[in-house]
Formats: sequence, structure tokens, C-alpha cells
Amino acid sequence: MITGTVVGNVWSTRRLAEIPNGAFLEIALDNTSATIVAFDVLGTGIGERVLVSTGSVAATWFGGQTPPIDALIIGSIDAPNADSSTPQSKAKTRSTQK
Repeated sequence: MITGTVVGNVWSTRRLAEIPNGAFLEIALDNTSATIVAFDVLGTGIGERVLVSTGSVAATWFGGQTPPIDALIIGSIDAPNADSSTPQSKAKTRSTQK
């Protein structure tokens, strides 16, 4: 798995029927100047840090007949020092105030 930041959308006017619903996003890989295109089913936005699975594992996640996808966004990476504006921190604050 690799990490990176979503830097843009990749638009396609046509695509194979075997590719499920989702979006193609351009990912700037951490600690390098390289970018890749990864498939996203999570609704990830530009500027988000993501965890990407690559290779045959990415396609087999869909089950059945595997689509021709070799990079899949499998998670959004939270900031290491989340401040009180994050939903998780707000929920913790509310639960401790009861």
C-alpha cells in the first residue's frame, strides 16, 4: 500500500462497461514527485490524504469478474494531530460533557 494526496480528477467521456461506479483521481505520492491514477468508490475529495492499494489486490476487491483497475483508494488518512473541529473530536467532547 502507498500513501498520497488527491490532486485532481481524471475525466473520461467513455469507459469500459466492466468498470463499476466511482471516479478516477490523480494522486501525488508521498515522498516522491510521481503521480498515479487511482479508482475511488469512497467519494474522496481534492486535498485529502489517502491510502491506496495497488496491483491485482485492487481489482479483486470488487469480487466476481475483476475490472481492469490496478490502483484503488481504500481509506482516507486522518491528520495525526486532529483538532477539535474534526467530527471524531466533537463526538468525544459531547460524550464527555454529559
